[in-house]
Amino acid sequence: MKLILTADVDNLGAPGDTVEVKDGYGRNYLLPRGLAIVATRGAQKQVEGIRRAQEARAVRGLEHAQELKTAIEGLENVSLSVKTSSDSGKLFGSVTAADVAGALKAAGGPVVDKRIVELPKAHIKATGKHQIVVKLHPDVTAKFTLNVVAA
Repeated sequence: MKLILTADVDNLGAPGDTVEVKDGYGRNYLLPRGLAIVATRGAQKQVEGIRRAQEARAVRGLEHAQELKTAIEGLENVSLSVKTSSDSGKLFGSVTAADVAGALKAAGGPVVDKRIVELPKAHIKATGKHQIVVKLHPDVTAKFTLNVVAA
């Protein structure tokens, strides 16, 4: 199945790329989520517009990423309250990238997408201070400390 990507898809391509994927992957994952459109003659013409828009964002993206980096690294107290089991400091669930993005916004930081937040491991499962990396741009990463406290 030949598709044109409308969003960035890991291990597949960037917006505007024409890709060949298996029918099931395209029909059951990419198309329903709006990550791609079927490659037709009309859609091929739209690819040019998508690429121009992507290039325009990339130029502004680096400067904007630098601004976001200074805003994120300027935050001093980013904390997240979670439920824990007794005094061991072990969490009932785990802290996900979405939780970290919400805590960053609550601390007065910028709104970031959960997909660009990189946790030390897959999930945080204990209280304490954890180093979080936010990949804002291929050339720009911001780091801050998240304090996970018991609620």
